[in-house]
Amino acid sequence: MMEYIQANWVEIAGAIISFIYLYFSIREKSALWIFGFLSSLLYIWVFFHSKLYAEISLQLYYLVISVYGWITWRRKSAITHETVLHITCITSVRQVVLYLLSAVGVYFVYCFVLVYLTDSPVPLADSFVGSLSVIATYMLAKKKIENWLVWIVVDAFAAGLYFYKELYPTTVLFVVYTVMAVVGYFQWKKKMEV
Repeated sequence: MMEYIQANWVEIAGAIISFIYLYFSIREKSALWIFGFLSSLLYIWVFFHSKLYAEISLQLYYLVISVYGWITWRRKSAITHETVLHITCITSVRQVVLYLLSAVGVYFVYCFVLVYLTDSPVPLADSFVGSLSVIATYMLAKKKIENWLVWIVVDAFAAGLYFYKELYPTTVLFVVYTVMAVVGYFQWKKKMEV
């Protein structure tokens, strides 16, 4: 067991920090972005060694969106000094279509790059996780409650991908993420109704 921990300490540390990130996400605390940033730094290394290249680019995206999310979530009104950003729903078909088209576009870019420019053993699965994660994280940064619904799909699928790639601590993390995405959805829904 100690040998496994020593050999996989970066992945284990990334998973632990990601649990903290998830906790703060559900609680709607801006500290989530700090832990998201830190876990992304660690997971760049993990995914590089596992040849999950879309996941590496996703972690780079997470670094940037973590800064954006931190700024957006911390912004206060000059008049009331209260947080400006509140949980909202997607309110139009146009928004849904834009999110879907964005996901499809990102998916095809990932697929092209992974199929033709890398030695990725799982380009289609990696592209699926990457593209939907980009959209879900952007939705989280905008505090759209539907981000949790996208995460349920992404996290469940990613858990299977990581199991296939023998990333067992990350598999456990994403099984928990899947369950907690359901919890997050209902927690945020409850806050919206107050």
